[in-house]
Amino acid sequence: MEQEEIGQNTEQNIGHIEQGKRTGPLFERFPVKMPVKMPLKMPSARRWKKLFYVFISSALAVIIILAVGFGIVWYNRAAIFSYFAKEYLKGGESLLKNQNGQSGEENSAPAADNMFSQESFVIKAVKQASPAVVSIVLTKDVPKYVMVPNQDNNQTNPFGSMFPGFPDFFFNTPQYKQEGTQKQEIGSGSGFFVSSDGLIVTNKHVVDQKGVDYTVFTNDGKKHPAKVVAIDPILDIALVKIDESTPTLPTVPAGADKTKPPFAVSHGYPYLSLGNSDELQVGQTVIAIGNALGQFNNTVSVGVVSGLARNITAGDAATGTQETLDQVIQTDAAINPGNSGGPLLDLSGKVIGVDVALAQGSQNVGFALPINSVRSAIESVQKTGKIIRPFLGIRYVPVTSDLAEQNGLSVDYGALVKGDSSQNKLAVIPGSPADKAGIVENDIILEIDGQKIDQDHTLASIISQKTVGQIITLNIMHKGEKKTLKVTLENAPANLGQ
Repeated sequence: MEQEEIGQNTEQNIGHIEQGKRTGPLFERFPVKMPVKMPLKMPSARRWKKLFYVFISSALAVIIILAVGFGIVWYNRAAIFSYFAKEYLKGGESLLKNQNGQSGEENSAPAADNMFSQESFVIKAVKQASPAVVSIVLTKDVPKYVMVPNQDNNQTNPFGSMFPGFPDFFFNTPQYKQEGTQKQEIGSGSGFFVSSDGLIVTNKHVVDQKGVDYTVFTNDGKKHPAKVVAIDPILDIALVKIDESTPTLPTVPAGADKTKPPFAVSHGYPYLSLGNSDELQVGQTVIAIGNALGQFNNTVSVGVVSGLARNITAGDAATGTQETLDQVIQTDAAINPGNSGGPLLDLSGKVIGVDVALAQGSQNVGFALPINSVRSAIESVQKTGKIIRPFLGIRYVPVTSDLAEQNGLSVDYGALVKGDSSQNKLAVIPGSPADKAGIVENDIILEIDGQKIDQDHTLASIISQKTVGQIITLNIMHKGEKKTLKVTLENAPANLGQ
C-alpha cells in the first residue's frame, strides 16, 4: 500500500538521521491532484437588474444624507460661523501675543478687523441703538404780538435833529399789542432710554430751565410729553421720564430679539444696555448718535477714543455758567450742538459714555461722561426716585505745578479750595460737611483716606466712590501747616448745581 510505503520510507529516513547518515531522501514527493477548471458563466439579466437597483438605492441614500446634513448646517450657519470666527480670532490673538508679548485681549481689535470690516460693526450697532435714542425739545409760552394800525395818525421823524438844514421826514410809526401767548421752541437736546418704562438719560444743562414743557420725539417720529424726575447735583446728568400711562412702542428692526436689550420692548420702550467705561482704550472705535443742531435727529458720527481721564471746564454760553468735569472721555467723533445727552457707543452697541461737551473753535474734539459714573445715578433713581450722591461741599481748583509756581504754593498737588467771585459762588457751601469740619477758602486738601489728590485721582472722583454717612479723613494744608480732619459725608442737596 502507498501509505505503508510512506511510513516505511519515513522511518528509514529518521533512522538515517539518528545514525548521522545521509543515505536517503528526507521526504518523498507526494503526488498532487490539480483542481479541475470550471468554465466561467456570465451573470444573468436578473442579476444585472438586481445590481442596478442596489446601486440606485445606495446613490439615493447618499444624496438624502448629504441633503439632510446640508440642511442642518444651513439652519445652524450663524452658530457655526460664529464658532469658526471665534477660533480664528483666538488664533490671531495667540499669534499677536507671541509676536508682541502682549495679551490677546489687547490685540483682539486688529484680529477682528481682519475677519470683519469695521463698517459692518458700525451699521449693526447703529441699527440696534437707534430705536432707543430720542430727541428732547423744550417749548415755552411766549407773548404773541400783532401789529395794529395807527389810529391817531401820529407821524414822527425817526432821524430827529440829526441832519439840521434838511427837510424833516415823517413816518407813521407801527404799533404792536400783545394778543395772548404762543408755544415756541427754545432749546433741544438728545437722550436715550435706559429702562422699558420710559426712563431717559440726558444732560442737566439740556433740561435745567424752569417754566418750560418737555417733549420727547422717538425715532419713529412720534412725540410724547415728558417730565424731569431727577437732576444730578454733582454730574451734568438728568433723568427724564415719558409722562403718559400707555406708551406707544417705537418701531423695532425686523429680526431683532425683543426680549433682550437693546430691544426689550415686551413691557414698554426699547432701551440700551450699559457697557463698562473702565475697559476703554485709546484708539478704540466709538459711535455718537444725537439730535445734531437740534434739527437732524439720530445723526450718526464715528470716531475713536482720543483720550481718557480728561479734566475740563465746560461753559454754557446761554447762561454764562461754568462747570468742572473730571475724568471725561475725549473723542474725535463729531459731537455737535444738540448732541448733548446722547449716547456714546462701542461697536457692540453698548453705552460707554454720555455726550456732554465740545471744544469751541476746534475740529472733532468732543467729550463724554463715562457711563460708570452715571450708572449709580440711574440705579438710585430706579430704587428711590431720586439721585443720592455723597457731598463734601466745596468748590476747588486742581493744584498743578504751574498753579503752584504762579501762586507761590508750597505743594504742587491737591485741591485748592477756591470760590468764583464772578458768579458769586462761595468756596465753602454754608452748612455743608466741609463747613462743619472747619475747612475755609485757600485751604489745600492733599489726601482723602490716604489717597493723594492728583491728576489721576481727583477730589471729585474720590468722593464719588464714597457713600452718604461715611466718615473720611482729610489731610489738608491750612495756612502753611498740615492738619488732619474727620468729615462725615452727607447727601448732596438737589439744588446744588443751580
